[in-house]
This record gives sequence, C-alpha cells and structure tokens, in this order.
Amino acid sequence: MARGKTVLTQPAGSGSAAAAPEKRPERTYASNKRALHEYAILERIEAGLALQGTEVKSVRAGNVDLRDAYARAQNGEIWLWNAHIYPWEQGSIWNHEPRRARKLLLHTREIGRLAARAGESGNTLVPLRVYDRRGRIKVELGLARGKKQYDKRQAISERESKREIDRALKESGLR
Repeated sequence: MARGKTVLTQPAGSGSAAAAPEKRPERTYASNKRALHEYAILERIEAGLALQGTEVKSVRAGNVDLRDAYARAQNGEIWLWNAHIYPWEQGSIWNHEPRRARKLLLHTREIGRLAARAGESGNTLVPLRVYDRRGRIKVELGLARGKKQYDKRQAISERESKREIDRALKESGLR
C-alpha cells in the first residue's frame, strides 16, 4: 500500500441497497372512466385529500364513487364536491357524511393557476382517480374540456379499429 493513502472499506452487508426504503406499489382505489369519455383532459394534477377518520378506512376498502364528482375553487381553496365515500361498515354514530365537500391539498400557486384555468370558458376540474402513494391518499385531478358528440364517436371508432388490428395480429401469430 502506498504511503499517505487511506482506503475505506465497508463492513459486509452494509451496502446501499439495505439503506434504500422499500418501494410500495401504487394502489388505485377508484377511477372515473366516465370523465375520460365525457371530457378531453388537458392537464393532470396530483392533489392530497383531507379526510376524516372513518373515510380513510372506507377509501382503503375501495368504497369510493367518483361518477358525479367535480372540483371547484372557493375562497382560495379547491374543494372536491359530490365524491361519494361510502360509510365505513364497522363505524359508529360518528361515521362521516358520504357526500360532504372535501378539501384538496395543493400549493397556493397551483390553486391560483388551476382556478384561473378552470374559470376559462368550457374548462372544468374533474377527479380522474383516487389512489395511495406512500401511505397517503391522493386524487388525480384533470383540467378538462367537454367533448362534443362527434369527438366521442371518433374516439369509439379509433378504439374499435385498434381492437380489430390487435385481434388480426394475434390470429396471424405476429403478436
């Protein structure tokens, strides 16, 4: 060994892989397929969701319905309206109200930007899915513009033609 050089060694089993946190899979509790059919999504935003005690357990059980839900800016905050979180089965008289307005947790700049964009003619904020990220329940919001009837027909015909192509490729053995 050369004079003046220090060699550092790590003890066995103390690699960087042991220090890395476990990667949890992202779990989707509810998705809003109807919104994807009714609206053209211009932008997607992740927001936290402020929930009461039994709502968390009900969401984790998958008891969420986003069918008629929408988000709206009020007094410098964004609220989720009409999202139905079913009462928790093992809850008591202190169970939550299923269709109450729920606050979305966003940065102030994001709130201002989204409120301005949603206020433009024809734009709205719709929840696309509710999911879990690292133990926190999140909502994916979509800044959306309503589709016309011919846009919906075009999307359906494109989807059907893609299915037919995939089916033909599978039958011919190319896929």
